[in-house]
Amino acid sequence: LHHFPVEPTPDTLSFYVVYMCQHIQPRSVESYLTGIVSQLEPYFPAVRSIRQSHLVKQSLQGSARRFGRPTRRKQPLMRKDLVRVVHDLTRPWAFDDLLWVSQLLSGFFGLMRVGELVWPDQLDLQDYSKLSLRHSVRVDVDYYSFLLPRDKADIHFEGNQVLIQRSEDDDDPLAPFVAYLNMRDARFPLQPFLWLRSTGTPLTRAWFIRRLRAFFPASIAGHSLRAGGATSLAAANVPPASIQ
Repeated sequence: LHHFPVEPTPDTLSFYVVYMCQHIQPRSVESYLTGIVSQLEPYFPAVRSIRQSHLVKQSLQGSARRFGRPTRRKQPLMRKDLVRVVHDLTRPWAFDDLLWVSQLLSGFFGLMRVGELVWPDQLDLQDYSKLSLRHSVRVDVDYYSFLLPRDKADIHFEGNQVLIQRSEDDDDPLAPFVAYLNMRDARFPLQPFLWLRSTGTPLTRAWFIRRLRAFFPASIAGHSLRAGGATSLAAANVPPASIQ
């Protein structure tokens, strides 16, 4: 159509980069280009060196400056945010209030993703084997723990033990968790799952985020719990290896 040569050249790869970056993000174009090079290499052995040519690299860099958009990252939660929630939530806390606060504090101090605490909104993604079980809970005077049955980083499918320590501050996660656990056991003694709403069903991500929105703007989202907990540990001079 455009009378370009069939064999790749720095010019044709550069044209491809500039054209595609007008329609999709330059980061994606770079990934696509890597895949194209892998597909073409058996037929055009020089294509990888052409991809590394100065012209193609400059086209990618220039397009990133011209068409790129900054990555939008959610803000981490801060401990003062947790204290505000604990103070502002209307007392006495109802069952669902205790549930949500317990999860918020557990997610923050346990460096957990919201997806590890809640039930997916999509029916085809809901899997009972990923829900934490009540019998896995251990409570001591200084900490509590429970088993996360399956996790993306769990290559051996053994589960991960989440251990959360008591705090002397107003954002102490242990007291709300124990209060929730006592109320949960009184209402649903035969239910196997740890996290349950007042209806006796696992809570969904939408339910959790809807309550989060009552206190925080859209810049605070599910990942803010884990990011905030890690930031808090770093500020307390905890070694990076321990945080990981």
